[in-house]
Order: sequence, then structure tokens, then C-alpha cells
Amino acid sequence: MEHPVLLSIVELGGYPDFRALYQRCGYDAVQVNSMRKARNVLKQQAISVIVTEFNFQSDFRDRTSSIETLMASLQGGEQRPKLIVFYEQEYAHQFERVTSRFVIDVSLCFPVD
Repeated sequence: MEHPVLLSIVELGGYPDFRALYQRCGYDAVQVNSMRKARNVLKQQAISVIVTEFNFQSDFRDRTSSIETLMASLQGGEQRPKLIVFYEQEYAHQFERVTSRFVIDVSLCFPVD
């Protein structure tokens, strides 16, 4: 029997590697370090859960982070994966702009242990 796949997108990191935890919870864990690589994985595999970071980027003209890019790639899919997002408290206001536009299943403020 195949396990569900969890995609972990670690662009900046700075928190523990949770792959062993994901595997203990019954997931096949795939980790990538960029949204571009994540989008490629999403094209190739059925993903049940995505864990990613909210990295506020003030230099983006039309969005606040790469999460919007991720969400755009998930639109129109048959079944949307559950989305877990880690964020910094200092960027909570900017993160709220994302949560007002997209469904985030779980959000966890750093530090995450």
C-alpha cells in the first residue's frame, strides 16, 4: 500500500528538519528548496499535504510571497492538498493578506519545534 505524499518546501529554513516526523506520521516525505522545484513535483506526483514557509518579499510587485505562486499552481486541480504554513510573527500582517485570499489549512508561528 502506498503512503500519502507530503511535500516540504524549505526555502530559508532555520527550523528542525521534520522529515522523520512526517514519515512517522505515515507520509512519504519529499523535500525541495524552491517553489520552482515544488511546482515540478506537483506536476509529477499526487500530493496530500504541503508544508511551506511564508517568506515575505517586499520586492514583489503583485504579491507578498511565493505562496501565491504555489496557490495559483494548485487551482483547478481535482483535489487540493492540505496546506500548512510556517510564518514569522513580525510578518503576521502581511501573512493575513495571503490568508484572506487563499485557504491555509494550518498556520504555525515560529518557533516551530
